[in-house]
Amino acid sequence: MEKLKSAGNKAVLKGSFLYKLSIIFLAFSLALVGCDKPSAPAPSATQPAPVVENGKFITFVTINSPNTYFVNGDNEYAGLDYDLAKLFVKSLNDGTQLRLIVENHIDQVLPAITSGKADIAAADITVTEVRKNRFIFSSPYQDVQQQVVYNKETNKKPPKKLKDLVDLHIVVPSGTSFVERLTKLREQEPDLKWEERSSENPEKLILEVANGEIDYTIADSHLIANLQNYHPSIGVAFAIGEPEKIAWALAKDADPKLLEKTNAFFTKIKNNGTLRNLIDRYHGNAKRLNQLDVKTFLVNSSNLLPKYVQLFKQAQDITGIDWRLLAAISYQESHWNTFNTSPTNVRGLMMLTESTADRMGVTDRLDPKQSIPAGAKYINQMVDTIPERVPQPDRTYMGLAAYNIGYAHVEDARVLAQRLKLNPDSWADVKKTLVMLNNPNYYVNAKYGYCNGGAPVIFVESIRSYHNILVRYQPSHNPEQDQYKIASKNQIVALNE
Repeated sequence: MEKLKSAGNKAVLKGSFLYKLSIIFLAFSLALVGCDKPSAPAPSATQPAPVVENGKFITFVTINSPNTYFVNGDNEYAGLDYDLAKLFVKSLNDGTQLRLIVENHIDQVLPAITSGKADIAAADITVTEVRKNRFIFSSPYQDVQQQVVYNKETNKKPPKKLKDLVDLHIVVPSGTSFVERLTKLREQEPDLKWEERSSENPEKLILEVANGEIDYTIADSHLIANLQNYHPSIGVAFAIGEPEKIAWALAKDADPKLLEKTNAFFTKIKNNGTLRNLIDRYHGNAKRLNQLDVKTFLVNSSNLLPKYVQLFKQAQDITGIDWRLLAAISYQESHWNTFNTSPTNVRGLMMLTESTADRMGVTDRLDPKQSIPAGAKYINQMVDTIPERVPQPDRTYMGLAAYNIGYAHVEDARVLAQRLKLNPDSWADVKKTLVMLNNPNYYVNAKYGYCNGGAPVIFVESIRSYHNILVRYQPSHNPEQDQYKIASKNQIVALNE
């Protein structure tokens, strides 16, 4: 793990992943909150492009959203489409640069490629029959399902089938695949009606449903699953139509070689596991918590967490681990019950074993002033056991699994992943093989034998979800951070970041 640098009386992790991980989650939550704020003006079509030294670039158009592209307070860019675009341009290995144009709304994205302002649209774009008549698409890289969204706290009798949507007030963003789907379904139900809103994005409408401002909307399953972790009132009535594919869009007259290169790129990252790992990074834990879990956590965040916030922040000062990540770990361990004791005598807020407590110098595991910093230091030690070649955030996820079940079993899972021709340095693959270690077909050949490998997977994925929620609702302990920077509207991306 990266070394801490002293800054007065606190540790700073500017170069460390745990610092950056907290910032990425913060940016994700801010991107969602930002949907309620007016967007900055879109770049003008006549705005001069930034100067590129070799004059060679590929222009992508996208939108600011948690599924596509956002910037964190440390001036680091994130988002699935952004990561994919950056990897694609870098894979060309010919000096080409990535240029980004960020539009305000989804209905502005596809016109940017028909007008020639951009080469590729990468903005969570669904492949539809209507769009295939106007654009060409890359190989798809994600599956989604349109779903009817409602407020389950105020609506006790949600619609169950298409006919039930007749006479209901449904609001969808204009220029989207949801409009196309509803238009097609109107052939079955001629009385089906809906309201189309321009300059609106799907997440904004989902939040309006959660807040009781509108009754229904239609959205894609992966976005709904993420937002349900923050708003337990969001319910899914039923799936509408058949599943769909997400892909990049190009103009009909695009260079055929560019399409060939994009398809070759997606074939490669599907085969080598890179795509699977990226999707897991952004969406892998979205469905880990049920809505009762979320509601209970939000209540406990208000009632129990305030007693321990300062202790978690002090532990961050000592170890550099975001206090909200430590709080999420503690909640998963003990539900912030300082007197929690398991049948195996694991105790306290961080549920330390007796041997771990002795190793960390803890004399009273029920004392939060001792257990919280000790648990934080032990987490750092567990992450340090994971080989440095494992990229982040996977290294931290494996470290948390080791915190839960011991490094030996995590290493067995990594060895098994390699035997099965999976990636032992990818959490998305290792969490699959951890679960296999309770199967005699696999654990008989493992160095450390049987383990209940499902437990650390649930542990890590739950922590990721709880941490996301805390980042959305609790302020950072990094006051020097500008929390309200937004993604650049027109920029050249350095590919060696």
